[in-house]
Amino acid sequence: MKYRIDKNSKESAYMQLYRQIRRDITDGVYPEQSRLPSKRTLCLDCGVSVITAEHAYAILCDEGYAEARERSGYYVIYKKDGFFSSPEQKDPPERVIHRADCTFPFSVLARCMRKVLADRGEDIYVKSPNNGTPELRAAIADYLQRSRGIKVKSSAVIIGSGAEYLYGLAVQLLGRERIFALEDPSYDKIRRVYEANGVKCELLKLGQTGIRTDELGRSAASVLHITPFHSYPSGVTADASKRREYIEWAKARGGYIVEDDFDSEFTLSAKAEDTVYSLDREERVIYINTFSKTVAPSFRIGYMLLPGTLLPEYEKKLGFYSCTVPVFEQYVLAELLNNGDFERHINRTRRQRRKSIN
Repeated sequence: MKYRIDKNSKESAYMQLYRQIRRDITDGVYPEQSRLPSKRTLCLDCGVSVITAEHAYAILCDEGYAEARERSGYYVIYKKDGFFSSPEQKDPPERVIHRADCTFPFSVLARCMRKVLADRGEDIYVKSPNNGTPELRAAIADYLQRSRGIKVKSSAVIIGSGAEYLYGLAVQLLGRERIFALEDPSYDKIRRVYEANGVKCELLKLGQTGIRTDELGRSAASVLHITPFHSYPSGVTADASKRREYIEWAKARGGYIVEDDFDSEFTLSAKAEDTVYSLDREERVIYINTFSKTVAPSFRIGYMLLPGTLLPEYEKKLGFYSCTVPVFEQYVLAELLNNGDFERHINRTRRQRRKSIN
């Protein structure tokens, strides 16, 4: 057994084990339908507890890399090749909504605002740099690195006032002559924003694990807008195989993916969901997220992550746009991210959501 646990690492043993097994699955060491090592084998060879092995396998199952079969063990269900040969016809499941209060604590936000006013003073009067303040762009990049496994340079982070504004930037960057494909069903305002920007849209039907393979195959689009985690209103979450299929789809037709990662911080899983952006090696994914759900609806701050291949084109075509978010709000958000208040709120809300379904 080649898996090794670094006892000096800050990362938990079960996460180290999960990442090593996941790498072997995606690299084809364990092909689809092959049996994974038993929990007992992992425990003996890696010097970990049964609970550690169970946690690692639970995450692999949650994300669609493996499945547990009663009295048989764990088997790989991740599809590496042949996505477009066997269409999935199953309809999405009925949506189940779990409610939990996710509003950011007002007292914490107020305290942070007072600190920014005291520390920054009249700096809040200064116009923001066009792509956002360096402080916020660096804070977002650091947050994504430590909490979401997304490695991105702060120069690739573009700040804007919410997702709808950023959709418009994506259209101007990629071009109005492209056809944009959307999930069906999806949040209707997405389609309306794209069409208002002069784009033709296609609707592709969802199955149980994401957009159906036959729908992807018939599409004439070269841009795919996806909400891979809890797509609204269906509640469908794309599994690991489907997320790879999206990337292969974009690669095959020289297209791009706009990943709308709304609500993903509040996953019930033991770890945050892997984003398509973090899985992409082709540099064909534009990632968009906002703080309207995680802080408050009135907190109109969103961000877009651009792949390196698109950064020069963005600066050339759109770099002249002024940032649409006041610097005061940017400084406040940077403080929340840097001092840990934001992540404490996310973790607290995730615990509440888990309790609400037990």
